[in-house]
This record gives sequence, structure tokens and C-alpha cells, in this order.
Amino acid sequence: MDKWQVYMEIKQLLKQGFSKRKIAAKLRISRPTLYRYLNRNPQEMAEWMVTIQSREKKLDKYKELILCWLRKYPDMTAAQVQDWLLEKYPFFEVGESTVRSYVSELRKEFNIPKATSPRSYEALPDPPLGEQVQVDFGQTKNTKSNGGTVKLYFIAFVLSHSRYKYKYWLDRPFTTKDVIEAHERAFQWFHGIPNELVYDQDNLIVVSENSGDLILTEEFQKYKEAKKLNLFVCRKADPESKGKIENVVGFIKYNFAKHRIFHNLESWNEQALEWLNRTGNAKVHNTIKKRPIEVFALEKQHLQPVTNIIDVQNNTINSISRSIRKDNTIRYLSNRYSLPLGSFNKYQEVYLSVIDNEKLMICCSDGEILAKHQLSVEKGKLIQNPKHRRDRTKGIDAFIDTVATYFDHKELAYEFISKVREKNPRYIRDQLQLILNSIKTNHSMTINRALEECFKRNLYSGTDFSDIIGYIKRQRPLHVTQTDNAEQMKQPTTMTSRWVMDTHASKREMDEYYSILEGDSQ
Repeated sequence: MDKWQVYMEIKQLLKQGFSKRKIAAKLRISRPTLYRYLNRNPQEMAEWMVTIQSREKKLDKYKELILCWLRKYPDMTAAQVQDWLLEKYPFFEVGESTVRSYVSELRKEFNIPKATSPRSYEALPDPPLGEQVQVDFGQTKNTKSNGGTVKLYFIAFVLSHSRYKYKYWLDRPFTTKDVIEAHERAFQWFHGIPNELVYDQDNLIVVSENSGDLILTEEFQKYKEAKKLNLFVCRKADPESKGKIENVVGFIKYNFAKHRIFHNLESWNEQALEWLNRTGNAKVHNTIKKRPIEVFALEKQHLQPVTNIIDVQNNTINSISRSIRKDNTIRYLSNRYSLPLGSFNKYQEVYLSVIDNEKLMICCSDGEILAKHQLSVEKGKLIQNPKHRRDRTKGIDAFIDTVATYFDHKELAYEFISKVREKNPRYIRDQLQLILNSIKTNHSMTINRALEECFKRNLYSGTDFSDIIGYIKRQRPLHVTQTDNAEQMKQPTTMTSRWVMDTHASKREMDEYYSILEGDSQ
């Protein structure tokens, strides 16, 4: 509509009683523009139009250059024209809307329509019965029954031949585990599995397209192998290859979810299934002109049977894998959680599952539950089950039994060790280790004599026991034969001990020290 037509239209609408605000909205012009038109009578309007036709425009000096570009590149946009002008003339200062209007006028004046390359679409026949299911995600925002709004997320499935549908809702974003659980529910709803599953490139399923060699997320790859699924992932920016599910997502949003009040997730999913039976799968489909539920009665006979139903809540293939640390713990959300002692040497990795956002379940690869812990909201904590700690009391008792077996007089050995433990309760393990090391490197007769000496001298420590053994060994003459040695070992310990105890160091008279201190020479 040119300016004169706009001017006449304004006059007509005013006569019909329209307000200025409504006239501006109806003609899609600004209020200042409307007032400029109203301030002119018809003669002034005609003169003004003549002046604007003859006056020079800001871009006229670039006219030939712009025409050259448009003729050479008919699909060139006004935004690109502006960018090229800025590149060629760095001080170019013209608004984007001015460039857009000028390019549009040039196209009309010189008949240079904008070239486009529209995509060619081809109608494809529906896949055979049981051949394909398409999968996609959607989300809506609904009013809660107690006030406020809630964001809801859903995954939808549709069999490409019969258009039979299924959907599953959550009140939080989906995880890969949720996606797998939804697949299990869908396969049970369909009473079978189609030959091919078509997806968009969702990061819950696909990590990378990798030039056609798909790389799936670890959890979904394991699920695919367990169920032996055939996947087809659409290329980026290619929604037409899964147009059936795109329509289903819109159908769910605007027919089921729109204006519906949310009470809780359980009732919402119940209403969703009722809607599928009542409308989603019962209403005549606009394309196939049949009710999906009727066509599905035939298609489900061509689906592969569901033979291995996977318990997503307890199955480890959908869980988070973790390596076991040397101290028999695993890390999860910046905390350490304990495992039974020996798990590090027994298992290479374990699998974690979170139950009701409260408990952490740790399983091995065959599904055996190794541990359950209450999730900690703190960071850097060790969450340890008391049963996963070493029974240190039991370990010490076993150690004492081991040490006592080396002595001939076991009752005396137990009494000696008991006194060592009483004297050094915190370091009893170290004390026992000292005693054991001394025992293993000496003759049994020597250690038995050392035990007796420790009792006689009230020496109750591993170090004292080791020193007594060394003392006994030093008292043995170097020239004695093996027979003499045996005889000497039969003698009471007191005989050897008395010889040592009767030995006294020589003493000087005090006068000698006085003379040294006074400086007298000897």
C-alpha cells in the first residue's frame, strides 16, 4: 500500500468512527506517522509525495553498486548488502531499515525478484506394519492446583504405520535412566518392539553423529545391546524425517496439556493414558483416515515380542559406574561411601543407583547389592557403614594367638602379652609386631629364656623383649661347640644373669678428681 492509499484509508476509517489508536494498529503504522498524515490536507499530501519522489536518497550514490550485486546474486539479502557496504566504506552510516526499504524498491523498479532455493519435499509411503516407531521429547508449563506454575516434561512414541501413540511425563528434566524406563513402558504399552527406532540427536541418547557411525551415551549403548535395538538418528536440521512424531508432540501440547490443571505427577500420567485411549488413539487420524487403535490391532501382531523386561530401578546397566578406591570406598557427589573390606581386590568397578533421591545403592556387575547408604547433602564427607570397618579387637586377639604359639610356656606368654597390652593399649599391634620379628629371627630356646627374663625384671614391651634376646645372645662364648652350646642353653637363666649383674665398674678416689680440677699434672 503506497502513501496515498494509506492517507485515504485513514480518512475513511475516521469517518467510520475508528479511534486513532485502532487505525494505527489496523494499518500497521506508528502513531507519529498517523499524526503526520492527519496534519496534511489532500493538496499538501500530493505536493509532499511529489517532493519525496524527486529528492535524493541517502543510498542513491551507491545505487549502481547495489544493483550490480543484486543482479549477480539475486538471493542476496538486505542485511548482506549493508555488511558489504560497511566493508567497502568503513564510515558508512545508514540504518538497517533504510537499507532494507531501498533494496526492496530497487527489486521492484528493476524487476529483480529475490531468488530462493526452497527445499523439495517428497511424500513417502508409510513404513510396513511393525517397522518403525518415532520418538521425541516435549515440555509444557501448566498451572498447579495450589497456585503457581510447574514445568512438565514428556517423551512421546508413535508407531509410523498405525499412528498408535504413547507418552510418559515427569516433573523434572529426563535423565538417560528415565529415557530407558520410558522405553520399557512404551514397549509394554505396544506389546512389542518395532524393527527400527527413530530419534532426534538428543544428548541423552547420542553423544556424536561421527559421520554416520553413531556414538551413543554409555548407558543407552548398553541398553541398545541388551534389547538388540536398531536405531536411526535424524540428521541435524532435518525434522521432516520424523514429521509424524513432531505432529504428535504438538497434538499432546495443545490438545491434552493446554489449560489442564496439574495436581500431582501420578494423576497427571493417569490422565495422559486416559486421553490416549479416549482421543489420542481413538480419534480418526487426518492422514490415514482411520482410528489408530483399529490399525494397531493389526500392527501389534508384526512387532517383535518383549522377551527380556529390564527392571530399570534395580538393573545395573542403567546405573552410574564407579571404580573402587584402595580404601574400599567410592566417590559420589564429592563424598566417599564405604564398601565391605576386600571389595577393592574383588571387584573392578561397581554401579550406583539413587533411590527416591535419598539412598545410594551400590551393586556389583551381577546385581548383588554390596552396600546401601543415606545420601549426604554435605561435601567432603566419609559416609561409612560400621559393618564395613575392620574389627580391630578381633584382629588383635588373632594376632596374640599367633605370637603365643611360638612359646613353649603358652600361659606365661599370654600373661606377658596381656601386661604389654595393658601398658601400651594404643600401640599393641606395633608391640606384637616387634615381638614377632624377634621370635622369627631367633632360636626357640632363646626366646623362651627371654620371656622368663622379662617377667623376672618386670619388662613388658616389645623393645625390652628384643633387648633381652640380644643380651642373652651376647653372653654365649664364641669358642663353645655345638654340644657345649646345648648344655649351656639348659642352664638356668639366673646363672648367666648373675655374672652380668655382679660386674661393677672401677671407681677412682675423689682426690684424683680434685687434683685434675686444680691443674696439677700427673
